[in-house]
Amino acid sequence: MAGLVVFGVTQLSGRNLFVVTGAFAGAVSVLAFQVYGRAARLTEVRVTVPQLSELTFVVNNEAKQVAWRLFVETVTRVSTQPLAHDEGLLREALTSLYGLFGTAREALKSARPSAQVTGEQTVESLAITMLNRELRPFLSTWHPRLKAFEQEDPDRPESDWPEGADCRAELRVVQANLREYALGFARLAGVKNARALVDGAMQEE
Repeated sequence: MAGLVVFGVTQLSGRNLFVVTGAFAGAVSVLAFQVYGRAARLTEVRVTVPQLSELTFVVNNEAKQVAWRLFVETVTRVSTQPLAHDEGLLREALTSLYGLFGTAREALKSARPSAQVTGEQTVESLAITMLNRELRPFLSTWHPRLKAFEQEDPDRPESDWPEGADCRAELRVVQANLREYALGFARLAGVKNARALVDGAMQEE
């Protein structure tokens, strides 16, 4: 059928050829416009940000994809899971936090900037707030301290670290806040039953 159509078009000339090619170009333009319109369409979403308040965000399909990636990276790491005082290693938790920092940064660098709407927030603003308000302060405080303890006597177990309890206490606060950011990314991505997904992952751990 496609061959017959192409053959028929090649037999046209003059006015008829102009009409057919014009109609085809118009159809392609309409289709492209519709696809672009769906991708660029903005959706308004309200998200509660830890230590701030409920903010209004605007997202399109591309921003939703970035939010989905950030949701997955945040919620599947040990850094968002409860760590009891006698379980796990702080070094692993800090390494996970560093990994999340790097992955979030790469996700933002590889994506195109979201459309700016006056007075509204974007997925980039939520991610950057998470990095600068939650991850950076915690890592800049506790990574050097733990590293100094590890270098002082490499054979000593982490449980002997005098500041371990204080680090774990602050880590619990960061983990709770990261959980809320994960739920925020889920809302921006349009994930249904996100809280059940997060809670289920926590219970499994």
